[in-house]
Amino acid sequence: MFIALEDNTSLTPQEVADILKIAKNTVYVLIKRGELNGYRVGKKVRVDYKDVVAYKNKTKNVKDEAPEPLDSHWADIFSAPLEAEEHIPERGFVICGQDIVLDVLARLLEMHPSGVRPLRSYYGSYNSLYLLYKGDVQVASAHMWDADTNTYNLPYVKALLPGTPAVLVHIGRRMEGLYVPKENPKNIKSWDDLRREDITIVNRERGSGARILLDEHLRLLGVQGKTLPGYGRECLSHLAVASTVSRGGGDFGIGNEKAAMQVRNIDFIPLQEESYDLIMRKEDLDKPPFKAILEIVASPVFRAEMEGIGGYDMTNMGKVVYTG
Repeated sequence: MFIALEDNTSLTPQEVADILKIAKNTVYVLIKRGELNGYRVGKKVRVDYKDVVAYKNKTKNVKDEAPEPLDSHWADIFSAPLEAEEHIPERGFVICGQDIVLDVLARLLEMHPSGVRPLRSYYGSYNSLYLLYKGDVQVASAHMWDADTNTYNLPYVKALLPGTPAVLVHIGRRMEGLYVPKENPKNIKSWDDLRREDITIVNRERGSGARILLDEHLRLLGVQGKTLPGYGRECLSHLAVASTVSRGGGDFGIGNEKAAMQVRNIDFIPLQEESYDLIMRKEDLDKPPFKAILEIVASPVFRAEMEGIGGYDMTNMGKVVYTG
């Protein structure tokens, strides 16, 4: 039976799909692209009938150009889209960490048909895990070395997420070392040079992976941080440390090799390979955005982006390295 609809009749995505004779997931893509006007009522997506009519009229003269449910470069990578209107958190979806690959992840998550538009928080590794424990972020990242076990991240996850089953997903390995001025005038070569009193450090903030790496090696050497000249002066990124060293603001700093490639007039002394991982609550893994993240980090698209950035060993990228 035919039922006349008013222009302002509110339709569900399934009802729109039935009218247009397309898949419901395609409706979500049309809305995301801005080709079909949609809006939210609480957590539900709705479309007015008049906007469906307008979309039909706009495309009447276009032959055989019905939109695909996925952008073409996703089609061979990701599984079919899941429900989009049920998984957008009221307080936002936050990915926490400072590495540029997380900006890539955020962009791809927004493009993914089961994804969300995430927010980015740029706290270091320790605070990232703490915020995950508090529920203020949904995805944390870390590269924290534990000297007692000579392992990365897992000891801190167990300590900072008590009673919270978590999953670690490997992103890549990268080289950490020392930034020194060009030609290394102070001849700084190893962790043992931290004992010296004639060199000044450009330090990172508390809670960052580089700061934890420094403090763990100071502990092994029996050196108190406050005795190291420059220890109390902090920068908020690898790039800021490298830039400060290049300007003569210190004799050395600690950071990853990738940042050293972006700054002139410094040399990089490799010392230790680190593991960079994502951490999520185990209870969240069945939710669409988290499934999307697992697909993205194991995808050729994400790998290609990381290869373009450079500085990572991607041998086990996307591998779940711990579930507990």
